[in-house]
Amino acid sequence: MKIVVLGAGLVGSPMAIDLAKDENFDVLVADKNASALKKLEQNYGIKTIKKDLRSENNVSEIISDADYVINAVPGFMGYETLQTIIKNGKDVVDISFFAEDPFQLDKLAKEKGVIAIMDCGVAPGMSNILTGYVHNILDKTELALTYVGGLPEKREWPYEYKAVFSPIDVIEEYTRPARIVENGELVIRPALSEPELLNFPQIGTLEAFNSDGLRSLAKTIDCPNMKEKTLRYMGHIDKMKVLRDTGFFSYDEIEVNGKMIKPIDLTTRLLFPKWKLEEGEVDITVMQIIVEGIKAGKKLRYVYDLYDKYNEKSKIHSMARTTGYTATMAVRMLAKGLYKDVGLSVPEYIGKYPNCVEFLLSGLRERGVVYKETIEEK
Repeated sequence: MKIVVLGAGLVGSPMAIDLAKDENFDVLVADKNASALKKLEQNYGIKTIKKDLRSENNVSEIISDADYVINAVPGFMGYETLQTIIKNGKDVVDISFFAEDPFQLDKLAKEKGVIAIMDCGVAPGMSNILTGYVHNILDKTELALTYVGGLPEKREWPYEYKAVFSPIDVIEEYTRPARIVENGELVIRPALSEPELLNFPQIGTLEAFNSDGLRSLAKTIDCPNMKEKTLRYMGHIDKMKVLRDTGFFSYDEIEVNGKMIKPIDLTTRLLFPKWKLEEGEVDITVMQIIVEGIKAGKKLRYVYDLYDKYNEKSKIHSMARTTGYTATMAVRMLAKGLYKDVGLSVPEYIGKYPNCVEFLLSGLRERGVVYKETIEEK
């Protein structure tokens, strides 16, 4: 089977490496970054092609003979790329995390007979899958919370943060209003709002803030109270608020010495080098998923905890592992015929099928990504 991975970034490359270990897969990676492609060719013998993936014609040409496609382009071009993949009749797993409404593509996917699984990373991704899984176990779901963050192990002033995925998508977490569900109503909260302090045994106290990670769960799960919060080291919220509220994240042009510039362009030029996660630098992924509800008259609380670190042996960063391996296991799930729902699938739809959930969890365990389940009667 031929698998095409669109994007050779922090997550795209590790996905290609994982898939290439499967003797049943012939893997091709496409990107415009020659340096990233060269590493895959020289170190892993993976086939690559240098193309600008913003071109619909280029994408169509690259995937013409693919059996499955993984869409790992940045979020700003994710929707159009996914649409192109579906137009070409290819089953696809998407981790681009675009802002547009994915359900607009459902009709097209059904017309083309395509299985299109989007948001298939760690969060959104496994957070949705496990929430959907528990929701289908319970008779009534009352609460669904996700706390998640990717962090550097070494805290360095001033930001104590490194971007473990596309940095421009990180800034979206600080600017895009957060959609949450309260008392059965969809409400909007500013990003970085409603801070909480939570303690995690392996890492200590972290601060959590509202971010727009609930995504499709707000529409697909009947639960009166749901939210997703991002985790950072303490003090990060105030720093990002200063930058955001001063206008450093703005796309509106301003005049500087007679030239018009976008503040975000200056910010990214200054900030991203400081946020760069270097090869060999240890990162950590922390996630806790809490789902509460009623089953056979009993109130139950399901908790899934993930604590994952950079893998010294493979030299693959944690966020790439936790995000990418969810997607590569989803491709294997499709290849084995375990998931057959034609159309646009958000990840919680997978949660309806216990065999698919166990297949994903088992594959992740084999790759060192372990979700610890705790079930309590309240």
